[in-house]
Amino acid sequence: MKKIITIGLILIILTTLTIVNSLNKKNDDKKKITVAEVTHSIFYAPFYVALEKGYFEDLDIELVLTSGANNVVAAVISGDADIGFCGPEATIYATLNGNKDTIKSFAALTKRDGQFLVLRKGIEFNDMSDLEGLTILAGRSGGMPLLNFKNALKNTNTKNVTIDDSVDFANLTSAFISGSGDGVNLFEPNATKLVLEGYGYIATNIGTYSGVVPYTTFNASSSFIKENKEVINTFYKGIEKGLKFVKENNATTIKDAIKNQFKETSDEELITMIDNYKKADSWYTTPKLISSDFTNLQDIMIDNKEIKKYVDFNTLVHVVNID
Repeated sequence: MKKIITIGLILIILTTLTIVNSLNKKNDDKKKITVAEVTHSIFYAPFYVALEKGYFEDLDIELVLTSGANNVVAAVISGDADIGFCGPEATIYATLNGNKDTIKSFAALTKRDGQFLVLRKGIEFNDMSDLEGLTILAGRSGGMPLLNFKNALKNTNTKNVTIDDSVDFANLTSAFISGSGDGVNLFEPNATKLVLEGYGYIATNIGTYSGVVPYTTFNASSSFIKENKEVINTFYKGIEKGLKFVKENNATTIKDAIKNQFKETSDEELITMIDNYKKADSWYTTPKLISSDFTNLQDIMIDNKEIKKYVDFNTLVHVVNID
């Protein structure tokens, strides 16, 4: 009897080891890809949906938080990251600075500014003209957040606003808490957390006024794209499925899909933030990059004297063709 039990235990152990080895082998077979993301925000919900639902199929994605679009592109150029996720303005700067292995965007995610303007309590807001005479913390000079805020001011003919660009993106929240500025532009979940902590209220969404641009896109070096076309295609299709999911589902369903990415944020807060972005029409419906949107972006950059000339769309973009 003891021999039968022993043999049975051995068979169970062997079967378990076989299953574990099989799962490990399956995971090892996946192509490991490092993605440098400019920030971790509910604004990028379609991307996190794709990650959590396995839409990237045979890719093993490692996310590396890399604050600042310039630093994201630098990571791609150096090879520390395979794919960058940031505002494409940084790829334009890199191209104009003579980077030989051109960094190309290949998939779009967000189509307008995702910042929410948080104002201190007691400051009234009815429209953008109420910002006149105030000081707003707006992020790094030349970056997408600041460029779009300036464009929002221009589009609403709002003048005499003091823009503080001395604080980098990662430190905006702490600077506002410490007393700097009358208002600050923040992405979620930072905007809502600031409100819940009693430091102010959300006045408006900057994307409402700044117009449609390829606000955040996925990019890679030309050499990586050439050598890894299947990886690029698979990644593109994963983003496509993520965008389709957020379009077809409500905030509660999207929350359930991405909750694992924001464990410290309550379900109620997540639903509110996701709903805010859905109402703001923040996401593209497909990852296809649009030439006219890149022109809009470069119009803003030229208008703000960040660049002197346009860069051709085909230089900045790798068009993914999937049958």
